[in-house]
Amino acid sequence: MLRTLHIRDFVIVDRAEIQFDHGFTVFSGETGAGKSILVDALALALGARADTGVLREGAQRTDITAVFEPPPAACAWLSEHEFDSDDVLVLRRVVDVQGRSRAFINGVPVNLGQIREVGEFLVDIHGQHSHQSLLRSASQRDLLDAQGGLLELARAVQHAWHDWQQAERVLSQARLDASRLEQERERLEWQLADIDQLDPQDGEWEQINTEQSRLAHGQALLEGATQALAALDDDEASARRLLSAAEQRLRPLLRHDSGLQGAHQAIESAEIAISEAVSDLNSYLARLELDPERLAATEERLSGYFDLARKHKIEPEELVAHRENLRRQLQAHDQAADVDTLMARVETAREHYETQAAELTRKRRETSETLSAQVTEAMQALAMEGGSFKAILQPGPPSSHGAETVEFRVAGHAGTQARPLSKVASGGELARLSLALSVIASRAARVPTLIFDEVDTGIGGGVAEIVGRLLRELGQRHQVLCVTHLPQVAAQAGHHYEVRKSTRDGSTISEVHPLDEPARIDEIARMLGGLTITETTRRHAFEMLKG
Repeated sequence: MLRTLHIRDFVIVDRAEIQFDHGFTVFSGETGAGKSILVDALALALGARADTGVLREGAQRTDITAVFEPPPAACAWLSEHEFDSDDVLVLRRVVDVQGRSRAFINGVPVNLGQIREVGEFLVDIHGQHSHQSLLRSASQRDLLDAQGGLLELARAVQHAWHDWQQAERVLSQARLDASRLEQERERLEWQLADIDQLDPQDGEWEQINTEQSRLAHGQALLEGATQALAALDDDEASARRLLSAAEQRLRPLLRHDSGLQGAHQAIESAEIAISEAVSDLNSYLARLELDPERLAATEERLSGYFDLARKHKIEPEELVAHRENLRRQLQAHDQAADVDTLMARVETAREHYETQAAELTRKRRETSETLSAQVTEAMQALAMEGGSFKAILQPGPPSSHGAETVEFRVAGHAGTQARPLSKVASGGELARLSLALSVIASRAARVPTLIFDEVDTGIGGGVAEIVGRLLRELGQRHQVLCVTHLPQVAAQAGHHYEVRKSTRDGSTISEVHPLDEPARIDEIARMLGGLTITETTRRHAFEMLKG
């Protein structure tokens, strides 16, 4: 659940720190006070798109931090992605005046995709315009799938559809481009045969370069190693003899002054090092041979590498990888030209799609029956007595969304035929249906926090009280936050915050204040009667709270 929301320099909010608790919490305030800004700030912390328009006037950056008590699913995600998964999850979002955006999970910089992904386990936001999107067929389909827990299956159907269509495109292209494919195949075969003639081996380029350099400089290596050996050991004034003489002179002096011990040990170490160098040089000279024939063969091999690389417009060291790439391309062309194989792939992909789509249809049908009954029941309490709701599945041509379309139909009164929402539902009815759907869907939600941003728009009176009761009931299973302008809804909440707008130093500032019981009475009285609060409205507000 959401524990704390820190807001700094966001739109008209200077600084705010809001503490949250379990149950049902409402935010109220005058129009334009910034109630929905709080929802927008939380959405920003959860990865919503942002630009410099979210910065408060004159601020250099906006900074939003949301602190959660993570549910098990979020903890598992954090562990899988190697984040600290203690009992606190901190999401932070910073947007500066240049439009740069940064996101953090528990202090670790992340991309927006990651913060959105973990946010799916934490919060579900129902916006104030949800009822408008309810008229769209895609929204109805998505809501049905979400209610039935079918989103993963719907994605699997979508992937199966794309695989099927891709197989169809490859088959069609193979049939149309048979001549072009054959020409391309001949080109690949010629290039591959050209490289196979040289037969470059993995690591050979570096090896023959090293060998050629050694053979080409064989005389210089022989002379240099011989001279070095003479300087170390063979000459009268060689380093070994000079060091030996120095050691013999110092040795008898050690018994007179131990201060010479360090110099004596250094000379002994030098003698040992020279002995080892002399041994290595003797071994090297014993192995070193001048081999003109091998040098010629190596240089010819190098020339072959250079000539072939120039012909294929690549670097010599890339020839081995280029040959493997040509082999893969040739294999792909052979497969593309195999129409029978491609037809078999199309059939396999089609069968897989049909299997997945049939399973989705079956589960959608089960979900539609349950959802229809639940929404119809909710309509009776939302001033639509006798009305009914149906989620209809209409068979259609195969698509990425399955083998049917989803259409919500409603009958506003008893005895009338259910018709599409867009044709029969009034604005108020649509708002009530949207709220009922949101509450029913949220009952099955696995996220701990549900936010309703003025979803009660277009209702009032006794219906508003029923809406408040629905949200309070939902608050027994989830943490429910609601931005509302209805006193009947606000009175049902366990916690109440007022959002106030004021002017400070010529700037408009929005502030959030928790309300105790007397302050709640005044606020609900204001919501009932406007700016002028009378004893009558205050008494009415008190009765609503106690009721």
